[in-house]
Amino acid sequence: MSAQTKQNRPWPTEIRLKKSERVLEVDFDDGTSFAVPAELLRVESPSAEVQGHGSGQKKTVPGKRMIAINQVEPVGSYAVRLIFSDGHDSGLFTWDYLYELGRDADTKMNAYISVLEEKGLSRD
Repeated sequence: MSAQTKQNRPWPTEIRLKKSERVLEVDFDDGTSFAVPAELLRVESPSAEVQGHGSGQKKTVPGKRMIAINQVEPVGSYAVRLIFSDGHDSGLFTWDYLYELGRDADTKMNAYISVLEEKGLSRD
């Protein structure tokens, strides 16, 4: 990523996995910090398994309330791969996407819960 592009976008300064709390904490150089729940990260994974291969193909993933993140692996200088306790590990979470998930966590979680309810599915 060029220095110019990086300057225009928040860049992570620290990432901490809090296993017992089931959250990923991410600090950015614009001063923002997010504690993103593992459940939200799992159900919003950028993987094709969750997002599908095109618009309108997103899957609703139930039963992830107690999901944990077992490991965080860096991918180059642009993303991390999260390895979840259910074995899911195919999504690459870019810095931009982690920022978006942190910033919009409440909205995205409420939308997820609404879709589960509409489909008669459970977080458990």
